[in-house]
Amino acid sequence: MICMIVAMLMLPLGDTFIKLLTGSMHPVSVGMWRVLAQALFLVPLAFIMRRRLRGAMFSPVVALSGGLMVISMTSLIFAFQSMPIATAIAIFFVEPLILTLLAGPLLGERAGPRRLIAVGVGLVGALIVIRPGFSSYGWVTVLPLISAFVYALNMIVLKRASRTRSSLTVQCGATIYAMLALLVLVGGMHVAGIENLTPPAGDLRVWGLVLSAGLVAAITFVLIAEAYRSADATALAPFQYLEIVTATAMGFLVFGDLPDTLTWIGISIILGSGIYIFHREGHADTSTAAPRRRRGGR
Repeated sequence: MICMIVAMLMLPLGDTFIKLLTGSMHPVSVGMWRVLAQALFLVPLAFIMRRRLRGAMFSPVVALSGGLMVISMTSLIFAFQSMPIATAIAIFFVEPLILTLLAGPLLGERAGPRRLIAVGVGLVGALIVIRPGFSSYGWVTVLPLISAFVYALNMIVLKRASRTRSSLTVQCGATIYAMLALLVLVGGMHVAGIENLTPPAGDLRVWGLVLSAGLVAAITFVLIAEAYRSADATALAPFQYLEIVTATAMGFLVFGDLPDTLTWIGISIILGSGIYIFHREGHADTSTAAPRRRRGGR
């Protein structure tokens, strides 16, 4: 749980570095350089923790995870370019709710009526934050929603891939696939004549932001992998909402942004719905574990 708490509090720090980079580079290029820097730090970390690498790192399912990572990350980076970090992450927080809906058809995990109602309420909260037709950020507010949907799909892919591989193996493989995909994409953009794809050669500030974003991403990846290795997903999932704390603080301290009243109302509804779902998950796990204990004795 400590690993998960630290990771969630650190993630918006990396998002802050990324938002700062969008002022100097194209968002897709920011994603590529962040993943390159992430791989630069992740490879030695994986070597140090090589005993926890298990299973095939390169396979179609891991490649799919890498592709989904690219779509989710670039959508969120485009959103960071135009809107406050806290608002973008608040919309992204519908991801656990979307995951609850997708788990039925894709994983065979059925959600009861109360969970489905909680999902509906959470989506209402997201609509309050997005405010279609009224938000000052326009269509950009849809991007964190796309990122959340794709991220939820990736969680399902990771769950399937982790049946025969360690989570650290999947993370490393997905990072490499994402890096290759982004290199090809940015290379095509360069051929098409799109500019601002590389950090200015002599700008140490930009290079420092790139390396810092990669370092934060690598550390949080390892912390999350360690957290899920040591604890159940239902016990860790509520800690995802700690992101809003650091996101709001960094948004205010670095960019002077604070969510407005309606955004806070939407955030509260999303958080309440998500926490209720995870509470129901924990209650369900406890109720199913009790009969097993009775049958098996002490």
